Amino acid sequence: MAWILLAFAIASEVLATSALKLSNGLTHLGWSVVVAAGYLVSFVLLARALKLQLEMGTAYAVWSGAGTAAIALIGAAFMGESLNPAKIGGILLIIGGVVVLNLAGGH
Repeated sequence: MAWILLAFAIASEVLATSALKLSNGLTHLGWSVVVAAGYLVSFVLLARALKLQLEMGTAYAVWSGAGTAAIALIGAAFMGESLNPAKIGGILLIIGGVVVLNLAGGH
């Protein structure tokens, strides 16, 4: 259950960050509301996942790493941002770091 909550926390954070770009510096009210609500929901879900069973370091690494990778891909696919070999390498390093943290974590 904790991992499901974490997955929804990541999705909410990614939605909020995408809306942050679309809000034009928080000047568009509708997107600004999505930003605030998305981050609030994301933190609440992350907190509940931590309360259930996940280790803080592992949960935060997965939450921030998956969110960062997703935002980089969304930016390239839908917002005209660049995705070059260095960025792809960085995304792969993030994923690798999260995997190592999970493998090293106590279960």
